[in-house]
Amino acid sequence: MAESVELPSRLGILPFRNKVLLPGAIIRIRCTSPSSVKLVEQELWQREEKGLIGILPVRDAAESTTAVGPVLSQGVGSDSGERSSRIQVGTSDSQRLDVKNQQEIIHWHTRGVAARALHLSRGVEKPSGRVTYIVVLEGLCRFSVQELSTRGTYYTARISPLEMTKADMEQVEQDPDFITLSRQFKATATELISILEQKQKTGGRTKVLLETVPVHKLADIFVASFEISFEEQLSMLDSVDLKVRLSKATELVDRHLQSIRVAEKITQKVEGQLSKSQKEFLLRQQMRAIKEELGDNDDDEDDVAALERKMQSAGMPSNIWKHAQRELRRLKKMQPQQPGYNSSRVYLELLADLPWQKATEENELDLKAAKEHLDSDHYGLHKVKQRIIEYLAVRKLKPDARGPVLCFVGPPGVGKTSLASSIAAALGRKFMRISLGGVKDEADIRGHRRTYIGSMPGRLIDGLKRVAVCNPVMLLDEIDKTGSDVRGDPASALLEVLDPEQNKTFNDHYLNVPFDLSKVVFVATANRVQPIPPALLDRMEVIELPGYTPEEKLKIAMRHLIPRVLDQHGLSSEFLQIPEDMVKLVIQRYTREAGVRNLERNLAALARAAAVRVTEQEQAVPLSKDVHQLTSPLLENRLADGGEVEMEVIPMAVNNHELSNTFRIASPLVVDEAMLEKVLGPPRFDDKEAAERVATPGVSVGLVWTTFGGEVQFVEATSMVGTGELHLTGQLGDVIKESAQIALTWVRARAADLKLAASDEINILEGRDIHIHFPAGAVPKDGPSAGVTLVTALVSLFSQKRVRADTAMTGEMTLRGLVLPVGGVKDKILAAHRCGITRVILPERNLKDLVEVPAAVLASLEILLAKRMEDVLDQAFEGGCPWRQHSKL
Repeated sequence: MAESVELPSRLGILPFRNKVLLPGAIIRIRCTSPSSVKLVEQELWQREEKGLIGILPVRDAAESTTAVGPVLSQGVGSDSGERSSRIQVGTSDSQRLDVKNQQEIIHWHTRGVAARALHLSRGVEKPSGRVTYIVVLEGLCRFSVQELSTRGTYYTARISPLEMTKADMEQVEQDPDFITLSRQFKATATELISILEQKQKTGGRTKVLLETVPVHKLADIFVASFEISFEEQLSMLDSVDLKVRLSKATELVDRHLQSIRVAEKITQKVEGQLSKSQKEFLLRQQMRAIKEELGDNDDDEDDVAALERKMQSAGMPSNIWKHAQRELRRLKKMQPQQPGYNSSRVYLELLADLPWQKATEENELDLKAAKEHLDSDHYGLHKVKQRIIEYLAVRKLKPDARGPVLCFVGPPGVGKTSLASSIAAALGRKFMRISLGGVKDEADIRGHRRTYIGSMPGRLIDGLKRVAVCNPVMLLDEIDKTGSDVRGDPASALLEVLDPEQNKTFNDHYLNVPFDLSKVVFVATANRVQPIPPALLDRMEVIELPGYTPEEKLKIAMRHLIPRVLDQHGLSSEFLQIPEDMVKLVIQRYTREAGVRNLERNLAALARAAAVRVTEQEQAVPLSKDVHQLTSPLLENRLADGGEVEMEVIPMAVNNHELSNTFRIASPLVVDEAMLEKVLGPPRFDDKEAAERVATPGVSVGLVWTTFGGEVQFVEATSMVGTGELHLTGQLGDVIKESAQIALTWVRARAADLKLAASDEINILEGRDIHIHFPAGAVPKDGPSAGVTLVTALVSLFSQKRVRADTAMTGEMTLRGLVLPVGGVKDKILAAHRCGITRVILPERNLKDLVEVPAAVLASLEILLAKRMEDVLDQAFEGGCPWRQHSKL
């Protein structure tokens, strides 16, 4: 227990934010800031048992603007030695100081408590090496601050004690009023201790305090153990007069005693009504008892009445309202503890929350504004934008027109999902997204029947409840990745959702009443069309997004990606500049994709490198004049906010935005080729790849389509001693294996015409085997479009003539040498353009597909059309491929 001590004339000061340490109270704190660590080292650690410090309360800035009390403001002094301060008593007007002199007001209390360390431990944080202290402090006696100053990084104060002398204490103890207050306080405290000891089943150890400790110290000890407001703590600290202190302490102890009695009364009332079979009813009975104590007699009947009012205002159709009324009457007859009560109530709440009639109010449609909005969000994609504008035009002429069911098909990263959100913004509607990737349960679409435990509505009904309107733009993402198992087929469940003739009465199994989905604008996304069932695909309008040209990627990067990347990394053009030439190099050498995701990742890598440079240079940049005072040790001070808490920096009203604006690097970082290689590594792609790989006979360049867009596919053929067998490798499907067999058969049949053999009777495979390989063996491959590529590789192998390195080809072939059309022409041509191919051989019947290819890409390529296999061979080899004029074709 604290004893009377002789205080020095000056003490080191540790500020407490919104917390008061009273005499006799014990608190544990952790000191981590440089100022508090320095204070503990010099005033406590070095002086051991003789060390004393002063604990001074500090008020929050938000509270100080309205509170009236002592305010201590920092004076202007030199940077070395101790700087004196003055004490002011007044309102928040004392904050108005000369801004030019950068004087900041710190709202200190003028009275504090001297404290000593009962326990002191020192630690070192790893790997920073920062020294920390854990201190257990005991409050000793009150003091008054006469003058405040700083010593190095912490505060010191000239103080005067406020405790009474022994003679004064004896005189006060003879006062009849003091004796009456002491008896009243002890009686209340004794009653409180008795109740607490009964609840906690402890002995009479606490009562010993009442007999051994002076009553004026007991008042501080008891109040320190209560959770009271900061203002009440300050009032108790300012109570130097013993009679005032005892009066306030008695009031606080009595208030705490009454709160315990009320809690016991509520607990006894609940336990009296509780039976062994009603344990699950415990929380409801406690709530009812609390409401009765507060005079609030609301019960479940009021909740049901509120639910009924909510259902009446939901705007349900008449047939659904009759169904809801039947459920509501059933709910009213049930007791809250019955098993089906909660499920019925949740069902009725769903009916009340669904947007039966509530729709987004659309302003008058402005086609020009909608087009500008789409252009600002996405570059290119003219076909998609035109389709949206067409829909808006129809809506303007016929407001109740049905919404389209669009399906965006394309490789990842081309903007399918973001385009759907742009459609919602252009229409002025709410947007919701439902991911169907990996969904195998039909209940995810239609919901579970209410007979099951844990049943819930499907994703569509749940989504409409969340957006709270019946006409949102709903995105069905990854619709090609739904599966099916014993739990049903989600794709089949979507047939009703996406059929305009059926979705007016969509029936969710959980809802069990029809809901109108005809006002919803559905947008689906997919990477491939093939996995989508034909019946479902027939209900959607497919719009292909094959990918971007390098020129489009450059525009997208400059307009959208770079500003977004800079913003995400806290940078601006003043810190980092990426010229167009460097963006072109990133597109050509580091990304070969249909979309722009890898391009954005590479730009983000450059932004991170710039962020590192900016952060490293901040340490060396001088601060501006306006924020010079921020380097003061006072700002690094951290305040204790109760026990076991980190110290906090006293707010000095500094604007973080202004502070960040004061740091500037000498010049912006401009990306060049050297930085590209340093950050992104050596180039991943080279335009010379095709020339290097086609340098030997037996290799041809084909064009294929994948879920990630078009790709260039090399086909390698070689021969060795054998028995005339054909070996195929590269993880090939059945269709492509058959194409290879057809290609070999055609070449063997035309060997003499192609001058690969002297006569038709000679077998070009006699004594040797043929091995055909499709590189990137880990990637599965299938499809008929590699037929012409396989024939070209075999003719190159047998004739020992190299195929032109600047030529790529695609097309299916027949046994008679006809070249048939293939799909994915736009994707394949874009892939050839990305890889530096300048000549592309296409089937003649694919001429119509060139309309979709951007004009800029077509201008840079030479498109060669082939009707027969001889046309392909004539264009694939330098100088053409010789064959007899009158061949048997």
